[in-house]
Amino acid sequence: MTFKKIVLIMAMHSEADPIRDALELEEMDKLHPSLPMDSYKGKIGQTELLLLVNGVDPRFQVDSIGTQPATLATFAAIQAWQPDLILNAGTCGAFKSKGAEIAKVYWGNKVIHHDRRISIPGFKEYGVGDYPVFTDQALAQKLEMEFTTISSGNSLDMCDTDYQILDQEERVVKEMEAAGIAYVAELMQVPYLGIKSVTDLVDGGMLAQDEFLLHLKNSSLALQQKVLALLQEISIK
Repeated sequence: MTFKKIVLIMAMHSEADPIRDALELEEMDKLHPSLPMDSYKGKIGQTELLLLVNGVDPRFQVDSIGTQPATLATFAAIQAWQPDLILNAGTCGAFKSKGAEIAKVYWGNKVIHHDRRISIPGFKEYGVGDYPVFTDQALAQKLEMEFTTISSGNSLDMCDTDYQILDQEERVVKEMEAAGIAYVAELMQVPYLGIKSVTDLVDGGMLAQDEFLLHLKNSSLALQQKVLALLQEISIK
């Protein structure tokens, strides 16, 4: 399946810059003067590609990570550009005990929250989310990407309850944006596709923040390679 207009949403410039540079994307004006997101555009064959990076928080001067900036960015992007596909690429933590390794890139076939625990009938399911996703088994095999559950939370570390929830999934990665993006994509009826590259192993013995920083560059380069290969497959020649 191919798409005429794809919006690629990413949280951090360190993750996005290798892709932006490889595709020689052109910087655009900001979507709104009050919003920190950075916009870029280019073409792959006949497909228009628009990259939106969450940008730097104007007060704290750090990357705008987490579900709130991701949700805002996704809504702004869909409203402005009306894409045929939302592609979300980024880095993640994962479980060594479930077969993960550093710089391994996964395709999400399920997107949930692990830190929205609401023990009220009906609200429990709302809190988890379980948003619809776009998948293609044959294409995933061709690109040598395994399917996984992508679970979002707004903390880099994990409490015991987070761990118990994630451990219920056969294969799972944890990160901080996908569920917010997939939530808006569902509301706006735009297909969502998420791919994630592993920077840190939850059960690997290192502190998450140390391992994340250690492997961010290599994992971002691995992500770049898979994103470029994926875009070649889903773009109109």
